[in-house]
Amino acid sequence: MSSTAESGMGDRLAELRLRRNMTQEQLSEHAGLSVDVIRKLEQGRRKTARLSSINALARALDTEPSYLVGQPSTFDVRDASDEGLPSVLALRQAVSPVADLLGGDTDPEDPPSIEDLRAALRSTETIRRDGRMSEIGVLLPQLIRDARTAAHAYTGRDAAAANSVLAVAYQVAATTLTALGKEDAAFTAMERSLSAIRRCDDPNLETLAASTLSWVFTKQGRLADAERVALARAEQIEPSFRSTPEELALWGILLLRAATAAARRERHDTVTDLLRMAKGAAASMGEDLMVHATPFGPTNAAVANVNFLVEMEKSDEAIRAARTVPDLNSLPPTWRARFHVDRALAYNDLGKDGASGNALLKAEQDAPEWLRYHSTSRRLVEDLRERASRRDTALLGLADRLGLIG
Repeated sequence: MSSTAESGMGDRLAELRLRRNMTQEQLSEHAGLSVDVIRKLEQGRRKTARLSSINALARALDTEPSYLVGQPSTFDVRDASDEGLPSVLALRQAVSPVADLLGGDTDPEDPPSIEDLRAALRSTETIRRDGRMSEIGVLLPQLIRDARTAAHAYTGRDAAAANSVLAVAYQVAATTLTALGKEDAAFTAMERSLSAIRRCDDPNLETLAASTLSWVFTKQGRLADAERVALARAEQIEPSFRSTPEELALWGILLLRAATAAARRERHDTVTDLLRMAKGAAASMGEDLMVHATPFGPTNAAVANVNFLVEMEKSDEAIRAARTVPDLNSLPPTWRARFHVDRALAYNDLGKDGASGNALLKAEQDAPEWLRYHSTSRRLVEDLRERASRRDTALLGLADRLGLIG
């Protein structure tokens, strides 16, 4: 990936503002941001902005946040897989096959066994937690096709089991497509997932789908919808004293999804209330539990707290809270990497460039490929590089590995 997407944020902002026939002052009023922030972004003197600011600008300009931030639009291939190249087109074709429109033989191959399907899904979820996007791009289209074939071929319990795998595979497709700025295709994948859930044998997948859909809406900038979807499902499954750890985890995950959307809407009281309830559920569990590819428990709730403090511009508190996160190494690599990015953002906000760069290097150690797709991290590295001395070989090396030219 080149730096074109990131370095062009100000250009895209100015272009859209002019197409909407707005002055900088009018955009400032519509977005609720200072003219100085908009001016610095358009002039390239600022490469980064808070996600709440990006969402506000996107709403004012009637676009998606992913366009403004320069979301990567295809897979980043450094080393070709023995099994082939990752392909956005192949993933689109798996999610929306033409046979669904034209009819005919949709399943020419023999169906795989349920055991094989489940093993393939477990492998995909491990790869996803590690942030190995290119491998997902290679393996996921075939998993979706295999699960569709099995769901059509089998009956009874086997058909329900195949639909469970298919439902989760579609959700993985939704998160992958969203990471590549293909939010509309991601929504189609979620519609397919919900259809499979109606025929599956796992009662928890509807809750998992609400969590994923809330995340997709958040990435689209549909923050009110994201909060509503997560809270509506959370109310339906509100736990009791008899609830299992998995039920508590699913409820807690939904609360954190809703809190993320609320934070970007700058509804800070709501964030505080939701986080308090999520921490209560986490404390009842005692330790983190993995539900498919998503963890929840005391560690992830503490990591979420740091994230929300950063989003609410409480950087000093965020750094202090980051020092108290328990058992960080129990989380998957991508969760640890996102935590270190939050630390980097907080340090950057406090003017501590060295500490910010070190936190980004920690993120790279945990999930190097994931970092290459993370637009916020890329913009932050670019910002730090412009202020760094030529002797800062660690930061300059990171910029080079991320493909940032300059």
